[in-house]
Amino acid sequence: LYSDTQTRPSPAMKEAMMRAEVGDEQHGDDPTVHALVDRMAALMGKEAAIYLPSGTMCNVIAILTHCGKGDEVVAHETSHILHSEGGTHAALTGVQIMPLRGAKGLFSADDVRAAIRPKTRYSPPQRLLEVEQTANIGGGVVWPLAQLNAVADVAHEQGWSTHMDGARLMNACVAAGIAPKEMVAGYDSVWLDFTKGLGAPLGAVLCGSEEFIGQAWRWKQRLGGSMRQAGICAAACLYALDHNVDRLAEDHANAKALARGLRQIQGVTVEEPDTNLVFFDIRDTGVDVATLQAKLAMQGISVSGLGGRVRACTHLDVTAPMIEEAVGAGVADIEEDQVGVRLLDRHALDLPQPAGQRLGIGVVLGQPVHVVV
Repeated sequence: LYSDTQTRPSPAMKEAMMRAEVGDEQHGDDPTVHALVDRMAALMGKEAAIYLPSGTMCNVIAILTHCGKGDEVVAHETSHILHSEGGTHAALTGVQIMPLRGAKGLFSADDVRAAIRPKTRYSPPQRLLEVEQTANIGGGVVWPLAQLNAVADVAHEQGWSTHMDGARLMNACVAAGIAPKEMVAGYDSVWLDFTKGLGAPLGAVLCGSEEFIGQAWRWKQRLGGSMRQAGICAAACLYALDHNVDRLAEDHANAKALARGLRQIQGVTVEEPDTNLVFFDIRDTGVDVATLQAKLAMQGISVSGLGGRVRACTHLDVTAPMIEEAVGAGVADIEEDQVGVRLLDRHALDLPQPAGQRLGIGVVLGQPVHVVV
């Protein structure tokens, strides 16, 4: 449950990789990579696309292409480019980031207007508005389409470019029932990660105009992102587009089941998940996040921590029974110091019932036991 980056290629995906027709990607003659980028450009409604090793490289190259050194990028204060890219923009791109506040990783058109600087010799040139769909630290929240378009409109009125970090874009599209092309229409560049819920082992695709992608290729070469027989991995991405998009709804359902179970634990506050990320606060339980993580790890369950919040992430390798087990383990660990007794069962989680019995997880004095009820 630590992250959807832990997904493993399925046997069928591996078979597709083995059958892939390949060439020299850097030289431009890998047919499977061509098929992937052409399909992605069409899916996103953009002129062109480029296959890159990682989503972080997509963000870095997008900013290098849209901006110059000393320019400013306007983004949410919890954004990936600000917190999770190793200081890349100080080290490599030379831009500064103006952080916007807003609940759940989102901001409004008025927030963007308030961030507009006067054009003076003292102010950094503002070049780019960046959004993250879904908003990770915000709780996996889906940006409403109208709000996405509204903030993009303000940026374009100012002559800024717009960029979407679409690491979990397909989760947003499935949850909202909106086609990718419509979701990203207001954005000059957008990328999709294939190594999270889509289950591929490597790669992300950055999309934009022909001119933008042409310049992105130059940065790809400069940063060492060009590859050789990359069609092997591109085939996994194509397989993911064919087989692993619609099933994201299962991950969302499992996330909601996990949230329902966690709400039954005294002292735990759970944020309702939009997609596959479940954030919960355990500060009122008297157990700190590090302790919970350590105890869960002993049971083979991994979660991530952000201050007093815990993040659990559902994905294609997490099944409904595993969700039930994780909730039970969480009850045991949190209630160890409370000396409580608690029962979580399949009815509470809306999970399938095994034939002839209902299996619950009881916790007596902090010890998880299986109980037939």
